[in-house]
Amino acid sequence: MAYEDPENTLVMETTQGPVVIRLRPDLAPNHVARIKELAGEGFYDGIVFHRVIDGFMAQCGCPHGIGTGGSSKPDLKAEFNAEPHVRGTCSMARAQNPDSANSQFFICFDDARFLDRQYTVWGQVIDGMDNVDKIKRGEPVRDPDSIVSMKVASAL
Repeated sequence: MAYEDPENTLVMETTQGPVVIRLRPDLAPNHVARIKELAGEGFYDGIVFHRVIDGFMAQCGCPHGIGTGGSSKPDLKAEFNAEPHVRGTCSMARAQNPDSANSQFFICFDDARFLDRQYTVWGQVIDGMDNVDKIKRGEPVRDPDSIVSMKVASAL
């Protein structure tokens, strides 16, 4: 498949099917660089969607599968921006500290505008949102769906 900007396109194969994400380095250059770096290392391959709330979002990126961990890389400084949290928005999860995002992220099922300017938006689902909609719900999720593989399109 040909992508408009393969360097800034993420192809995520999930247990529910493919999801294509347009990366937004114009909004969050450091977060996009981290996602690309981790994807290139295979960090996300096999990681589960551990927190999935119907009508809100699907969260993943914890190597422990329970929301308590991140990668071995240092946490990122917040890059909060004016991009709205709407259906298909990809944004970084974090702890209470604004500068605590690391590897966990979430994809919004619906508008979640109360998150605007408090979480770093770094991408938008451009294809496969129907597959995101199929991800099993729960906190924690029983027998969770996972990312089979996640790669930058230019590396495919």
